[in-house]
Amino acid sequence: MSLPDEFHDIAERVNNWGRWGSDDEIGTLNLITDEAVRQAAACVRTGRRVPLALPLQQDGVQTGVIPGRVNPLHVMVQINQELFGPGTVACSDDVVTTGLQAATHWDALSHVSHSGKLYNGRPAGTITAHGGAAFGGIDKPRHIVSRGVLLDIPRALGVERLDGSHAVTPQDLDAAEELAGTRVRAGDIVLVRTGQIRTYLAGDKQAYGYPSPGLSVRTPEWFHARDVAAVANDTLTFEIFPPEIEDLWLAVHALDLVEMGMPQGQNWNLEELSTACGEEGRYAFLLSAMPEPFVGGTGTPVAPVAVL
Repeated sequence: MSLPDEFHDIAERVNNWGRWGSDDEIGTLNLITDEAVRQAAACVRTGRRVPLALPLQQDGVQTGVIPGRVNPLHVMVQINQELFGPGTVACSDDVVTTGLQAATHWDALSHVSHSGKLYNGRPAGTITAHGGAAFGGIDKPRHIVSRGVLLDIPRALGVERLDGSHAVTPQDLDAAEELAGTRVRAGDIVLVRTGQIRTYLAGDKQAYGYPSPGLSVRTPEWFHARDVAAVANDTLTFEIFPPEIEDLWLAVHALDLVEMGMPQGQNWNLEELSTACGEEGRYAFLLSAMPEPFVGGTGTPVAPVAVL
């Protein structure tokens, strides 16, 4: 089944191929300039730090619905082993097997393709079983630090969390931006809160994944117009699931990652941040969200921290 004309019309409007050169592999992260980081640092007033990552644990958010995306399996390979003989210093070591997108993570630009293409028009076939992503892998961004802006959609709409059938629209983003009291600007990292992660934190993993609120197919144009560097939210699938347009699956992924070259993140815990921003009366902060540089990876775990 081919993608509908509506998708291709939006894709044409948000396409960034060639904007930063034909060899570019980091897309909208190019918008995080030295000046953008300097301005982000000016957001730090109290030094209050808010962690945004879920714990990496075997009983994590994955339920098996996404093939191969396993929760972390953690095993010990040494326990108090005296490596250099009796009475010497003892060491403990461990190993983890996990899906790189199992919990709080960034999607690399190579994470999805459509019509046989990745970001910047590169062939999807450049991803191989043994080498992973030869182009647009998660190892290519060297750092992701910028001004973060929380767009708290439930708070802007006067609810605790969005209903599972709620597609976050550009109008919702406008309302949350007005609540935040700051305009999203070039190089910002936008965090979109839906409140959906409350379902997971309450112990219902199945309801967390489906049905789920998320970003509408109309939102990529909003982010493109603002020159946003990256977007993350507090859901399993990032976009509304099931999709708002019948049989148009992962359209927002394709528009963000393939067409725009904009990294996106999922399973970010934005609950404590929502409380902190409400208490502080401000929704902009310094955000450090450094990707683990797995060579050839199409995603990576991340432990982001917002500093107010």
